[in-house]
Amino acid sequence: MSGQNTVKPSAEGIVASARAASKGRGLPPVHKWNPPDCGDLDMRIARDGTWFYLGTPIGRPELVRLFSTILRKDDDRYVLVTPVEKVGITVDDAPFVALDFEVESEGREQVLRFLTNVGDAAEAGPDHPIRVERDAETGEPSPYVLVRDRLEALIDRKSFYRLVDLGARHEVEGIEWFGVWSGGEFYPIIPSDELPAS
Repeated sequence: MSGQNTVKPSAEGIVASARAASKGRGLPPVHKWNPPDCGDLDMRIARDGTWFYLGTPIGRPELVRLFSTILRKDDDRYVLVTPVEKVGITVDDAPFVALDFEVESEGREQVLRFLTNVGDAAEAGPDHPIRVERDAETGEPSPYVLVRDRLEALIDRKSFYRLVDLGARHEVEGIEWFGVWSGGEFYPIIPSDELPAS
């Protein structure tokens, strides 16, 4: 991080402001806050969901949870925001990781409820869609679920394998896809004709 500001933002200051802002129940209304931009903080979320500050993993889950509640995505920049300041942080992939999910019902009635590394739950459906990106060179899939406003969770490998086990074929815009149902929506994973022969 370059951080050429004359006054560098600190994690301690953000923690104090976040605690003050998080007194109520539920998530703080970060979408309503428009504080001054105080530059970037040397904080990073790795692809596996580990949060780092000054290059060292943050070992206190309650602190990570607190930071996660004041995270927002502004355009292509991730920021921690409180009523009094906003600081940019680095996110390697998605800010959260979906570590597990629960399944209710089956077929088109199926509902998938994802649980993240920071304690959020997201029921896949119109408000929390699943999307799968595939690496242009390797074809390796990276599946995501939207957790809250513009913040996604990368679905971990074991959960993705479980999703594949629940997969079904369905036609989307004239193409048959292999994917999963949840909340009345079908989420494509891979075109059926690209599935390996069983």
